[in-house]
Amino acid sequence: MPEEYLMKILQLGKFYPIKGGVEKVMYDLMTGLSARGTACDMLCAAIDGRTRTVELEHGARLFCCHTLKKMAGTMISPSMVQTARRICSGYDVIHVHHPDPTACFALWVSGFKGKVVLHWHSDIVRQKRLLKMYLPMQEWLIRRADLILGTSPVYVAKSPYLRQVQHKISCLPIGIDAVEPDIEGAERIRQRYGGRKIIYTLGRLVPYKGFKHLVAAAKFLPDDFVVVIGGNGPLHDALEQQIADEGLTGKVVLAGRIDDAEIAAHYTACTLFCLPSVQKTEAFGIVQIEAMSCGKPVVATKIPDSGVAWVNKHGVSGLNVAPGNPRALADAVLQIVADDATYANFCKNAREHFRSHFTIDAMIEKCMAYYRGLE
Repeated sequence: MPEEYLMKILQLGKFYPIKGGVEKVMYDLMTGLSARGTACDMLCAAIDGRTRTVELEHGARLFCCHTLKKMAGTMISPSMVQTARRICSGYDVIHVHHPDPTACFALWVSGFKGKVVLHWHSDIVRQKRLLKMYLPMQEWLIRRADLILGTSPVYVAKSPYLRQVQHKISCLPIGIDAVEPDIEGAERIRQRYGGRKIIYTLGRLVPYKGFKHLVAAAKFLPDDFVVVIGGNGPLHDALEQQIADEGLTGKVVLAGRIDDAEIAAHYTACTLFCLPSVQKTEAFGIVQIEAMSCGKPVVATKIPDSGVAWVNKHGVSGLNVAPGNPRALADAVLQIVADDATYANFCKNAREHFRSHFTIDAMIEKCMAYYRGLE
């Protein structure tokens, strides 16, 4: 490819404004690539239903398409399909983020003849009926892709849908900007919990997150610990009842939605972070690397076929235990804080692990190298 030739990339999938990890990766790739001179736009469904084009720095454009409804975790957006058909010929590479059936269908009908990168964030795990209908289209997308990127080598190696295409799979770990410490905010939070050691977690209150096991783990922690669970979701009342039934009121706190302005303060205030997820729906766990960027050790779970335990390097950035085991979660917490020297070593290693593997700059540079390799 001539050196003066500038590739044009289109990130395709999910929705805007940003609500979760997949669309955050899309947005960060778009802005990061554009800032480094690689033209990159983003096409997605609009959560609020409004069609619009958002002009961003460095010439990046975000095409938001009208949405009819949200169903089984995906946006139904005929406008996104139509827009893809209209604009796709202007790009050299379409980077599709999976799982998103609407994005896959948009690529299929677009008639695009260029290179396709398939970013495999996770299998479709929970929506069994949707998968049954979508499977032929998913198989087409896998065949159509020139390159398949996984967020961890473990997940794509173990996915039952990718067994026959391992020869065109590479790894692109998710990268983020480090969370900036908020010392004053952290002090307010520590005071709020009486100066106790804070075991913090953050996520939607849904079954696969395994929060009921973290609640149960609090029974095995001394009284100078408090478990703080940030986030909302359908399991709120059940978790609240569990806390009351097990006599853990005040020792486990459902903090509700954490405002953006308080996220850094919670990471700064906590002693360590816990990700107690129990299903491979948790494919990576971006919250782990957010905690590591603040130098906080992580206790996570060894979910079969998931990348979670790969992200949290056992014995380095934290400890990984069997999923669904409250006692093992508590024992790992106590092992990390066993003494000042052990704890300080985990903190140092967590920050270094983040800097070595999960920065946004590393993700952008590696992605650019993969694009160049498509010539």
